[in-house]
Amino acid sequence: MSEVQITPPTEAPAPPTTRARTLARYLLAASLVFAGLSHLFWARKDFQDQVPDWVPMDKDGVVMASGGVEIMLGAGLAVANRDRVRVGRLAALFFAAVFPGNIAQYLGKRSAFGLDTDRKRLIRLFFQPVLVLWALWSTGTPRR
Repeated sequence: MSEVQITPPTEAPAPPTTRARTLARYLLAASLVFAGLSHLFWARKDFQDQVPDWVPMDKDGVVMASGGVEIMLGAGLAVANRDRVRVGRLAALFFAAVFPGNIAQYLGKRSAFGLDTDRKRLIRLFFQPVLVLWALWSTGTPRR
């Protein structure tokens, strides 16, 4: 009988990155962890006000869950170098998923986080795509 050799799978190396992208990724990671902690502790009420009324779940539960997701995404961005592209895509999807909360804040004229005028709330809407692009750019493979 011939002997079969089983070799363990090798991990693919992390895709190349740049110093600017790495710094941007760490800054985004820290921002996500900070935001997640604020969901859980000092800004829960403000975040509850952003949950659209049509969401069929307890607003505090939504805030707690989204805060936990933000902390996990931030931690993933900080430590998962090999899988950073995948975590970046998940972060981008998360930013897109919570965008209805920003729209609800604008349409409902809900003041939170210093956004106490329609103009400020409208301007805030334009920053969500920036977060999506930041997550994708800071974790992506640079073009050569």
